[in-house]
Amino acid sequence: MTATMPAPAVDVRRADDRFKTRLSWLDSKHSFSFSRHYDPANTHHGLLLVNNDDVVHPGTGFETHPHQDMEIVTWVLRGSLVHQDSTGHSGVIYPGLAQRMSAGTGILHSEKNDSWRLENTAPHRDPVHFVQMWVLPDEEGIDPGYEQLEIGDELLRGGLVPVASGMDRYDGASAIRIRNRYATLHAARLGPGDSVNLPEAPFLHLYVPSGAVTLEGTGELGEGDAARITMAGGQRVTAAEPAEILVWEMHATLA
Repeated sequence: MTATMPAPAVDVRRADDRFKTRLSWLDSKHSFSFSRHYDPANTHHGLLLVNNDDVVHPGTGFETHPHQDMEIVTWVLRGSLVHQDSTGHSGVIYPGLAQRMSAGTGILHSEKNDSWRLENTAPHRDPVHFVQMWVLPDEEGIDPGYEQLEIGDELLRGGLVPVASGMDRYDGASAIRIRNRYATLHAARLGPGDSVNLPEAPFLHLYVPSGAVTLEGTGELGEGDAARITMAGGQRVTAAEPAEILVWEMHATLA
């Protein structure tokens, strides 16, 4: 990680320009280089390495696979996602539930749209829509870990809500902790005309997973659009229709 600061900029990335992976069970859109999709000029922004927008069909999902030395935050927008991992954690992630997995020295996990298997109910036919985001930890080789917490009530009160943070300024306010002292993920649910101000930070990543908003000084961002903001925080974001936004506040960048 480095504290070198480039010139101010707002780089808008449109939904249709993202890398795409389409399988029989998965519709995935990648904001950065991921898996077989690689562009050396598009590997990260600030500390954010992965911003995958996934839709998984019912009864399917990601089979057990490994991760190491990564902080992984999953945010569900619609439906439910079953998480199971090699540390013994198992649960259902749903809208308003913040979830973080620290891969550390190594962890195996699966993510599937089959919550009825845990709940002993009839299978549903609803896809699950979620965004998964990865940042590097400050320190390699930590113990693997998992944390989740319901923050739906905080979202209903309006404004930007810290979802996951390693920054001291959000200690006690953020829902879950990540092992990176320079990064915080915020979320907001906005009704038409509602506004929030972006944090002041050297690096911001504003993503619109649902709805449409207007970014002050830039213009409209629709569903799936993102703004990579460098040295230019504090702008106002106003919803043009019911919308949800995810904002990474980052005070360092990868070298």
